[in-house]
Amino acid sequence: MSFRLESRTDASVALKLMVSLGAAVAALLLVAIPVLFAGGSPLTAYSLIIQGAFGSMFAFSETLNRATPLILTGLAAAVAFRARLWNIGAEGQLYIGALAAVLVGSGLLQMPPALMIPTIMIAGFIAGGLMMVIPTILKQRFGADEVVITLLLNFVVILFVQMLIEGPLKDPLSMGWPQSVPLLAEAKLAKLVPRLRMHWGLVVGVAAAILLWVLVRKTVLGFEIRAVGENRAAARFAGIPVDATMLKVALISGGLAGLAGVSEVSGVKGYLSSDLSPGFGYSGIVVAMLAGLSPVGTVFAAIFVAAVFVGADSMSRATGISNYLADLVVALSLLCVLVGGFFLRFRVRYERAMTPVAGE
Repeated sequence: MSFRLESRTDASVALKLMVSLGAAVAALLLVAIPVLFAGGSPLTAYSLIIQGAFGSMFAFSETLNRATPLILTGLAAAVAFRARLWNIGAEGQLYIGALAAVLVGSGLLQMPPALMIPTIMIAGFIAGGLMMVIPTILKQRFGADEVVITLLLNFVVILFVQMLIEGPLKDPLSMGWPQSVPLLAEAKLAKLVPRLRMHWGLVVGVAAAILLWVLVRKTVLGFEIRAVGENRAAARFAGIPVDATMLKVALISGGLAGLAGVSEVSGVKGYLSSDLSPGFGYSGIVVAMLAGLSPVGTVFAAIFVAAVFVGADSMSRATGISNYLADLVVALSLLCVLVGGFFLRFRVRYERAMTPVAGE
């Protein structure tokens, strides 16, 4: 008796969907173990998480508000990973995008909202994109590891932002708190629903997901991105400009993360501070992996992750169980998805041992 792995080339959409749902269910079952050790009831905890995330219009709007930057950082990771460009720097790109929005939208330019909003978004997109283009050029020219560079740049950018909001960009009316000067009213994203924090950044995120799906599936650049991701050497042999494609991917990936920063600073806070992001850049990697690098799937994965975080906060207040449970659910979901991805790529074959024939 033995087992062998066989490559699977016919994974259907239904099978991929079942694996994603199965991974989420498996993660919830695994999380039940520490909940029981903490003295809580898993069913009660999960019920409170769902109620806290979707139980009212306010809860649902908070979930969507939390999902907005996750959609954009998830798309940033998804498009880069498709080309096997490992962008771990979405957190820094988010902050540099927010910084660009503040520099442009806090008084440098005077224009109506119809022009100001696109201007700060373009500024944030370009700033975030350049933050990913630089490591990509270093990778192409000198063989530098983009994982290390983008990861370290996160700390460099965040410290740079802290220096600015403690110095030249500090708001003199902030009562000593380290925060930048506020954006002009013309540079703030409007709310989607009155008296709720949900804003037009959500529409931008969903539109970006649809556009990215069209780009990847229906354009020549999308074909080149997929070819480079499958086999870089074969793509180069086929005449695809690999280096130029990687630079375009880097610009799009970093730009999307930069848009996440613009969305947060323009749609939620109205100013830049060092706690603008609780780790949206890193969570975007989880979102992209949960979605199987699908642009449209990223929207649903972001809502799932946001619901877990928002619901866990509500559950923690009601039961006293730590809201770090949310981190556990997300981490175990990712682990289960990776295991499921293995079985999407390979089929396990069971083989019986051959019975010796008498006389042979």
